[in-house]
Amino acid sequence: MEIIIAGCGKIGSSVLANLAQEGHDITAVDKKPEVITEITNVYDVMGVCGNAADCDTLIEAGVSTCGLFVAMTDSDELNMLSCFLAKKMGAKNTIARIRSPEYNDSSLGFMRQHLELSMALNPDLRTAVELYNILKFPSALRIETFSRRNLEMIEFRLGEDSDLVGKNLVEIRRKYDAKFLICCVQRGEEVFIPGGFFTLQSGDKIGLTASQSEMQKLLKMLNSLRKQAKNIIILGGSKIAYYLAKMLESSGTTVKIIEQDEERCVELTSILPSATIIHGNGADQELLMEEGLSDCDAFVSLTGIDEENILLSIFANMQNVPKTIVKINRDELVTMAQKIGIDSIVSPKEITSNILVQYARALENSTGSAVETLYKIFDGNVEALEFRAEESSLTGTMLRDISLKPNILIGGIMRGRRTIIPTGTDMILPGDRVIVISAKNRLNDLLDILK
Repeated sequence: MEIIIAGCGKIGSSVLANLAQEGHDITAVDKKPEVITEITNVYDVMGVCGNAADCDTLIEAGVSTCGLFVAMTDSDELNMLSCFLAKKMGAKNTIARIRSPEYNDSSLGFMRQHLELSMALNPDLRTAVELYNILKFPSALRIETFSRRNLEMIEFRLGEDSDLVGKNLVEIRRKYDAKFLICCVQRGEEVFIPGGFFTLQSGDKIGLTASQSEMQKLLKMLNSLRKQAKNIIILGGSKIAYYLAKMLESSGTTVKIIEQDEERCVELTSILPSATIIHGNGADQELLMEEGLSDCDAFVSLTGIDEENILLSIFANMQNVPKTIVKINRDELVTMAQKIGIDSIVSPKEITSNILVQYARALENSTGSAVETLYKIFDGNVEALEFRAEESSLTGTMLRDISLKPNILIGGIMRGRRTIIPTGTDMILPGDRVIVISAKNRLNDLLDILK
């Protein structure tokens, strides 16, 4: 598919890299010549230097024949205008990054309709939602939700004292009275889609699917269920911090934000009346201790400097803060942070890229069981996908009689409001939502899981 990416900053270039890896024909548009030079040197894509809202630039980029136009510049208004022009000039689908809280309210639907946007994407809000989910369920390193939160997939790491260590999956399923499925395991650099006789080891990171109630039941049995964080310190007063604080306030959580910019502090005080806003340098360890770091339930580091987020989360861990979460955008720093014991990491560019890859795959397959949800997990080595099943050779057959490709596992089935953690005697029916866990396979359609 022909795709135009307008705006190649941190998030735009990440989206471009992931879509190029998917095999799409990409054209990059940016007003900075040095950005276009770097992009075209690194990736096999076309580059056009110019203003994304200039008709001549859009014509040169091939807007009249593109299947998807994505505007990811730093300006919400430019993104909306360029998408509007692209649609009028022939682009089949348009997606605009819209970050400002002023636009992400009741007026967003009106703008989407009249600008003919296929999607309005807010990376800051999406990141805040992921943070909120983790803070509600602090036992998890990461939480992915499917089918309107009816089924969840959590990642957590096994400690030396875990009851799961030394047991294979068959033994675990027999021992615990909860409906769940361990569907992927990361051990060092290796990733496994495990069979029934796979034995877990200390240090393994596991991905586990279940309904929310069954997940809590299992973690309680394993003595791994932590109480929901109720007293939270957020470092950095960014848009992500604003969206997260607003969600936490509505759930009765005590929120304290530490921000270095005085003007931003005044603004946050007016729009977050229930939060405590502290003007100060969050890198000052003495300030953090004065503001109750050692007594808080969770510390969330959201500054614009990845290295600072990592170092301060290490300091928070040294103060025995029960839960620390950091925002990191640079891939090489994510790997380093994990090696030194920082597991709860969020990346706005990864979240955004996943959404765009999911959308592009769905456009490619408009007639079959298209991808409805997609997450790249375990350092991008595994995909967790949600499909809506259509009538096919796959439906109505017991799972044990279906021949799947290697490194594929069916992790869950949603039938109406019923959550099914599948066994060999279950079957997929038309209309079901099916969760598929896949390593080393690119799936566009549910039927792609078959040999």
